[in-house]
Amino acid sequence: QVQLVESGGGSVQAGGSLRLSCAASGDTSSSACMAWFRQAPGKEREGVAGICRQNRNTVYSYYADSVEGRFTISQDNAKNTVYLQMDSLKPEDTAMYYCAVRAQYWGYWRDSFTYSYWGQGTQVTVSS
Repeated sequence: QVQLVESGGGSVQAGGSLRLSCAASGDTSSSACMAWFRQAPGKEREGVAGICRQNRNTVYSYYADSVEGRFTISQDNAKNTVYLQMDSLKPEDTAMYYCAVRAQYWGYWRDSFTYSYWGQGTQVTVSS
């Protein structure tokens, strides 16, 4: 079992920044991929950024086209925490943001059904 707790959401104006955190606890030893998803009202949940560890020395980061160059995902293994730095925020970034984790490395990182554990979400609202 893995527990995930997100924090850092809030309301900002367009062009502003936020940093989301996802703290993992429990059996995190086999967590190969962690990702951030978001869901806006009336829309499907979509993958925003992911970070996957292939082996001890190889880590890959992935981004949706819509956030590439504006968002940065990072991981602090000592704290079992994943961060999502969001810069140059746009009103279309408004959504509930969720952290997710899965044990396996293989598989498309944006496929939400491959993730076993989810956080409760943190709201991000960007005003124009």
